Amino acid sequence: MPQLRRGCVSLIALESVDVQLGGVSVLQGVSLNIRRGEIVTVVGPNGSGKSTLLRVMIGAVKPTSGRVVRAEGLRIGYVPQKLHIDPTLPITVTRFLSLPRPVSAVRARDALHRAGVPDLGGRQMAQLSGGQFQRVLLARALLDAPDLLLLDEATQGLDQPGSAAFYRQIEDVRRDLGCSVVMVSHELHVVMSASDRVICLNGHICCEGHPEVVASAPEYRALFGTGTKGALALYRHEHGHLHDHTHDHGHESGAEHSHHISDDDGAGQ
Repeated sequence: MPQLRRGCVSLIALESVDVQLGGVSVLQGVSLNIRRGEIVTVVGPNGSGKSTLLRVMIGAVKPTSGRVVRAEGLRIGYVPQKLHIDPTLPITVTRFLSLPRPVSAVRARDALHRAGVPDLGGRQMAQLSGGQFQRVLLARALLDAPDLLLLDEATQGLDQPGSAAFYRQIEDVRRDLGCSVVMVSHELHVVMSASDRVICLNGHICCEGHPEVVASAPEYRALFGTGTKGALALYRHEHGHLHDHTHDHGHESGAEHSHHISDDDGAGQ
């Protein structure tokens, strides 16, 4: 497997990646670099390939064409969109963290502390609230002090305060570990406060750039400035323009790039 040289600023690079699943084209010509220490949010409509993109990064999905290049010795932590555990299964948080391979009590305790739930080790998984469950999944992803942390709609199902608290924890993790973070999220207000870069995906990369590009859209200001209190919103990208394949849209204005956001866009990934 090709590797990025030691000391390179990029942790992982996708080069012209195409993915077909079940004969359906899911990703087309995706090229991107994730740099050390940055927080990147991937947004896009339902079925746009966001989860598949993360699965390509962790190696669970192989590109049909193109390639993925990782930094030498890259450690990746992954928080899935959902994980079902039989509620009748008697398993403590500490035991859960030791699956599928044993983890020392010290490592488990450190990971729970980093995830903001240091006192949950002895609790039964079935007794956790939704927010606590997601924190435990985060702790599991942090066990090996990852260089790259991937979050796939990690706050799905949480209320607004719980979601905001989770993302504040992610910022603390990035600061403490110096890791990069790639997160799929519908919560555009979180994108604004927590991201260094936003990637709009709809099978291919439509645009990417600093969050200010999205923040400049009058539709965003109208939505979030009228008492919605951060209601879920999907950042939809108008596809009626020619795509710049360099994806360097960091200096374009919101009006030029037609970012449309509405309350109706909050209905699912």
